[in-house]
Amino acid sequence: MIRRAWQLACFYLLLLGLGLASLVWSLVAALMLPVVPRQRAQAIGRHVVASSYRVFWNLAAGFGLMEVDSRALDRLNDDASGLVVVANHPSMVDALLIVARLQRGVCIMKGDLMRNVFLGAGARIARYIPNDSPRTMLRHAIANLREGAQLVMFPEGTRTEAGGMLNRFRPGVTAIAHKAGVPIQTVFIETDSPYLRKGWPIWRVPPFPMAFTLRLGERFEPHEGAALSLDELESYFRTELCKKERT
Repeated sequence: MIRRAWQLACFYLLLLGLGLASLVWSLVAALMLPVVPRQRAQAIGRHVVASSYRVFWNLAAGFGLMEVDSRALDRLNDDASGLVVVANHPSMVDALLIVARLQRGVCIMKGDLMRNVFLGAGARIARYIPNDSPRTMLRHAIANLREGAQLVMFPEGTRTEAGGMLNRFRPGVTAIAHKAGVPIQTVFIETDSPYLRKGWPIWRVPPFPMAFTLRLGERFEPHEGAALSLDELESYFRTELCKKERT
């Protein structure tokens, strides 16, 4: 009983702290945007996002709320060239788990979130990419990759249903990598936690500890001529996830 009360208190305090930190950073970022040079602001923005979420996950682990193993992703920082990081999408925390380990991580976000008071200015200063216009999104994604960004994408486009099959992949991932001339690095997110899956609100308490493991899969290098097909990429993910379920 005491342990559960401690976990509940830590859970809500961490959520409150994350909300307040996001709001403060959004206000600071809004003040920086007009005066700090673009490249400098972008580097600061991405560093703040990655560092903040690393601290958050470490605190959650320290309080006994989470068990996160994402160290495998650190190897992706050894290469200074652009990279499309493609992952399955069981939970809303997936992108935050990934960008916490990437030094040059950038995400594609819903346009509404880019205008959100808690996240908007912080996302804009990091030059995250809004998905309002497919053509503009494609152009910005390719430009970021050519500058050496690590672009995080979830080809399912939405979270996987709990206990369900992988959603059909949506077009765009392979085309972006092909046009930018960069590799696709696959990442597999493994969890049995229901937290922030489809239909699970952020304030609803899950069983603790929540366990997340992130592992690297195959890297698909760019080739002259035809790009890796979306069907090939989807088939690879389905095969690997099925292997994991059988073990």
